[in-house]
Amino acid sequence: MLIRLFLASCLALAALPAAATPPDQILKAELLPGWREGGRHIAALRLKLAPGWKTYWRSPGEAGIPPEFDWSGSRNVSGVRMHWPVPHVFSLNGMQTIGYRDEVVLPFEVETRDAREPVRLRARVDLGVCRDICVPAEFELDGELGPVGAPDPIISAALRSRPETGREAGVGRVACRVDPIDDGLRLTAELDLPATGGAEVVVMEPGTPAIWTSEAVTSRQGARLVAVSDMVGPDGVPFALDRSAVTLTVLGDRRAVEIRGCPAP
Repeated sequence: MLIRLFLASCLALAALPAAATPPDQILKAELLPGWREGGRHIAALRLKLAPGWKTYWRSPGEAGIPPEFDWSGSRNVSGVRMHWPVPHVFSLNGMQTIGYRDEVVLPFEVETRDAREPVRLRARVDLGVCRDICVPAEFELDGELGPVGAPDPIISAALRSRPETGREAGVGRVACRVDPIDDGLRLTAELDLPATGGAEVVVMEPGTPAIWTSEAVTSRQGARLVAVSDMVGPDGVPFALDRSAVTLTVLGDRRAVEIRGCPAP
């Protein structure tokens, strides 16, 4: 497996103390080859970060850098689906960011074109890494995944650490109201969900990266959780929201819950 890591943007900021750390000590990456299940292959990317550094979840918050994966150079691959373990919520200069520190294993499913043949992964991965400052890091992955392999307990543990589904968490009624605002829309979600612990954070994802989404304002009344977020599209005008593409993730101290879809009241 070949993994090449570039932190050129970090080194260019030589005046910052963080740049004194060599790139391969800030972030180390390992491709876990995993195993084959029928027409799909389960593998993972393991990231190890230097003390004090973090990287970002799929929805990183207003001050974070969203991760990007380009698998187009791969062979015997018809699609790749990432799985995200429960992230941490951080505060950076008064702004909320969401991600991982120390070490994280990111499982992914590869849909094969021919389950009898190996998979050749050739991918570019762009991540943000952050300590006192946030900088981009670029990976190049080049490796082969064989048509067999045994289940990996590290990957299996990462899969188990994903947020609960709405059904698993006992979510009841979900109702989402959409109101137009000058440059987009305001989404208000009401969830019948038992408390998840601590200062709950709700992340609203509209289903497309072109739509900017504000940090949600949340409140709770007993078993009902309410979250409000503004969404602004690239044209800066009200737009039609695809409710089926919306994902609501509740991050609490005791548990995390992911809800797909945002039905009207």
